[in-house]
Amino acid sequence: MKVVNLKQAILQAWKERWSDYQWAINIKKNFPKGATWDYLNFAEALMEQAMIGPSPNPLILSYLKYAICSQMVSYSSVLTAISKFDGFSRELCVTSLLEIMDMFCHRLNCHGKAEECIGLCRALLGVVVWLLHGCAFYCDKLRELGPSASTESILQACQERLHNLMSSTKIRALVHIARLEDQGSWNNIEQAVLKVTESLCNVSNQTLRTKLEESVSLVKSIPLMLSVQCDLPVRASFPSVHAFIMLEGTMNLTGEVQPMVEQLMMIKRMQHIPCPLFVLEIWKACFTGLIESPEGTEELKWTAFTFLKIPQVLLGLKTYPQGDKGQDFMEDVNIAFQYLLKLTPLLDKADQRCNCDCLGMLLQECNKLGLLSDLNTENLTSKRTVDREFAPRLKTAENANIQPNPGLILRAEPTVTNILKTVDADHSKSPEGLLGVLGHMLSGKSLDLLLAAAAATGKLKSFARKFIKLNEFPKHISGEGSKSASVRALLFDISFLMLCHVVQTYGSEVVLSDLSPSGETPFFETWLQTCMPEEGKTLNPDHPCFRPEPGKVESLVTLLNNSSEMKLVQVKWHEICLSTPAAILEVLNAWENGVLSVEAVQKITDNIKGKVCSMAICAVAWLVAHVRMLGRDEREKPQTMIRQLVTPHYAENTLQFYTERVVIMSSIMEHMCADVFQQTGAVLRPPVEGQEPIPYRNLLPAKEPIHKALSQQFQTVLRKAWVDSRAFHVFESLLNMGGVFWFTNNLIRELLKETRQEWAIRVVELLYSIFCLDTQQITLTLLGTILPNLLTDSAHWHSLSDPPGKALAKLSVWCALSSYSSHHKGPSSARQRKRQREDIEDYNSLFPLDDTQPSKLMRLLSSNEDEPAALSSPGDRSMNSSLSASQIHTVNMRDPLNRVLANLFLLFSSILSSRMAGPHTQFVQSFIEECVECLEQGSHGSILQFMPFTMVSELVKLPALAKPKAVLAMTDLNLPLGRRVAAKAIASL
Repeated sequence: MKVVNLKQAILQAWKERWSDYQWAINIKKNFPKGATWDYLNFAEALMEQAMIGPSPNPLILSYLKYAICSQMVSYSSVLTAISKFDGFSRELCVTSLLEIMDMFCHRLNCHGKAEECIGLCRALLGVVVWLLHGCAFYCDKLRELGPSASTESILQACQERLHNLMSSTKIRALVHIARLEDQGSWNNIEQAVLKVTESLCNVSNQTLRTKLEESVSLVKSIPLMLSVQCDLPVRASFPSVHAFIMLEGTMNLTGEVQPMVEQLMMIKRMQHIPCPLFVLEIWKACFTGLIESPEGTEELKWTAFTFLKIPQVLLGLKTYPQGDKGQDFMEDVNIAFQYLLKLTPLLDKADQRCNCDCLGMLLQECNKLGLLSDLNTENLTSKRTVDREFAPRLKTAENANIQPNPGLILRAEPTVTNILKTVDADHSKSPEGLLGVLGHMLSGKSLDLLLAAAAATGKLKSFARKFIKLNEFPKHISGEGSKSASVRALLFDISFLMLCHVVQTYGSEVVLSDLSPSGETPFFETWLQTCMPEEGKTLNPDHPCFRPEPGKVESLVTLLNNSSEMKLVQVKWHEICLSTPAAILEVLNAWENGVLSVEAVQKITDNIKGKVCSMAICAVAWLVAHVRMLGRDEREKPQTMIRQLVTPHYAENTLQFYTERVVIMSSIMEHMCADVFQQTGAVLRPPVEGQEPIPYRNLLPAKEPIHKALSQQFQTVLRKAWVDSRAFHVFESLLNMGGVFWFTNNLIRELLKETRQEWAIRVVELLYSIFCLDTQQITLTLLGTILPNLLTDSAHWHSLSDPPGKALAKLSVWCALSSYSSHHKGPSSARQRKRQREDIEDYNSLFPLDDTQPSKLMRLLSSNEDEPAALSSPGDRSMNSSLSASQIHTVNMRDPLNRVLANLFLLFSSILSSRMAGPHTQFVQSFIEECVECLEQGSHGSILQFMPFTMVSELVKLPALAKPKAVLAMTDLNLPLGRRVAAKAIASL
């Protein structure tokens, strides 16, 4: 009845020719009071009456304009009414409607409830469809009737209104929300865009056609609103990429390729690095690592990393789902190599170090994997060939015969596969053949080459498994002669030595299996876990593992003491190795009590190392554990025994491959003894000039507090602007020594000292890569303890002023995003597992959580909405806007990282809602800004999902975040509640 009465009232006003304000007074007298007349469809009723004839009724139109100006009707109801008009042939009416739009479209906003804001989004989408239909209609009219000035002018009027609407980021954002709210309505836009595009050929006016194309492309860009990133000023170098590659090459050669690809893509996205410069930085880091790596194993590891692993990583980047498409990526790799060619000194130095054309080999490898086209490979190779003619001469007399490492590594890779097949075959009938293969592996640097190639290609674990199987093989003895006994002894010894070497070079994780199928742990694994000294591992010399059956020990001591020659037949080497420590204890006690002379002890140690080197290693392993427990004065005799065991013993009747085995044995023992000899400044053997005994070991200054060592090392790195391998080892030692909190807290202090913007940003990039030593734990400490301490204590607020405050926010976001993305993608790396885990606190007690109410955590923040029901999603009327997206997605809050993130955002929310501003509120703004900048299109699984929805209305009060794109990025638009919050925030801007 009200609607009927309304129409009658409009007609009566028209008949009696009321002026607009008279009409308004009368209509308000006769109709009920209310905030808005929209529920009566007031705007639509006026529009209907005004547009009855071929031209609009000016009086009724004046009533509508008055209603708009006096806000009797909402903008959304007017736009909806306009979009229902389909009489495009009545040009005067269309012109009037366009003029009505001009009254308010430049200042569209809505301060009502969330539902009203969503209504405005829908109305805007409807009016865009209407304008597109209008454009298509007039284009077709031009085709039918030929060029006409009046048609062109109305087409131009429609195009201008469409362009004005679409030029506003705010309106595009609101239409974007409507698109997600109802996909069907977006289909209408797509069809209308198609019609306009097809009809464009009918427009002879070139300027008008171009403008129409521009307007249509703006409409098409709406779904991609968040993916268009701003172009940041391009820099030449990116310390984070460089340092991350240095870290992986130095400490994580055995790591899998995929996590490394993920991490690199994360760095590229967060720092908006252009792809060619990104690839260039990877290569620069590889060449730097090659040049500065210490000779020997480290150099081979870097060579394998550069020539075998990095091409695989680039292949992963090429096929990365959100990355650049394959063909573009090939062009980017080509451009990166073009840039690299300009760094002639770097390439010449690498060529000198490796004694070959490094770049040429890399180009071939990339070409094989389809990362470079044949043509580009040829061009780049020829350019480098020309440059090398002017390079310093490589071939000197002494290194002319030395084969270059890159060539050896590339040849070693297929050899690894062949050896794995060989070892897999059944050798129970004739183990001599296998012995030949193993002997060949021991010669020169073959073993290190093969291990490096296996590590870089992910085959090292299966290599180690095969050697463990081989080490178990000689356990089974059946009537054997002396020849087969010596073969058995050698198989045991060589496999044992190789496994020890693998553990010391690549870490024990490579060797330890999850669980053997039979359930029985192999001998070597047991020995490794209980008896082998490693960096950071302390053994108890009185542990039962060092105390086997007394009878076996006695017979071994007798054997070592009396016989000049050890018999090999029927010897169970596993038992001998386990009995050796106890036998050594007997000998040591006898020597200390004067029962044995130095010569007798020398004879025993010669016997131990004379045949099977494994025995000597087992003896030294126990002696190292024993020496650790002694005072300085008591160490002399056991240290003398260690020195005796390390020195090779060349008798006439030593077993085959003795020289090769002794080299590995000495290296293993040197690693085992390094820490214990350093404690008293003693040396295992006289130092060789110009050669580090063990690279990257004991790098910390002896008598300096560790906080000073940390600060000095960091300042050195900062001045150089990149982290080298040596520095990473120093940082790792300090992290292991001081613990996660101490390490993170002190480095954050270094950041907060920086008051110059460009230096603060450099610190962020370097710290981010140093924190990759253990991203998970460091992030938990940073977000869970250090930031809350800084934000909740006003005494610390001054340190959060910009630029260090903004830099800390950037670093925190980078760490949080990296941790969050890698957190759900498999276990932490071997390097990070080496240290004892130290979860910073018991997170359950930090944020108590009731299982039955997963939303309880964030209800600490009560909603400040007037009517929570208006904001709730249709499925759950009890839900209010103090929820966060993570709760609606039911993210597991038992996970420490999720809890820390949820807690941090709660803290942010309380800071914003308090009435005190300062550097701490500025920090929150910088944190959210950085989150928004690092976000990608539609990635709602990010850390912003932990932000309570109530925070959005507070954040848009801050000038830097009062932008439509920022609101779209902050809210989870996949949720109805997220869309309502976003619409409400954007509509009020």
